[in-house]
Amino acid sequence: MRDEYDFNKARRGAVIASPGKTRITIMLDDDVIEHFRAQAEVEGIGYQTLINALLRKALTGSGKSKANDKPLTAATLRRILREELHTS
Repeated sequence: MRDEYDFNKARRGAVIASPGKTRITIMLDDDVIEHFRAQAEVEGIGYQTLINALLRKALTGSGKSKANDKPLTAATLRRILREELHTS
């Protein structure tokens, strides 16, 4: 292994996309992130995976038909996250 490497002409490679996933930026409160990180650590999964599972559960609902589903709004997301924080 060399002591020094020359990266002057280096370029960042393309990021490999995950099929069926889209990278987004979302602003969440610090306490919400801390909650999901702690819960994810207990469950042994990533916190983003946990948030995704919770959102999927909210989208599919329990026993709701697809015809009656409404789009997930920011207000609904906030309500869901608050409910989950209070149940823990």
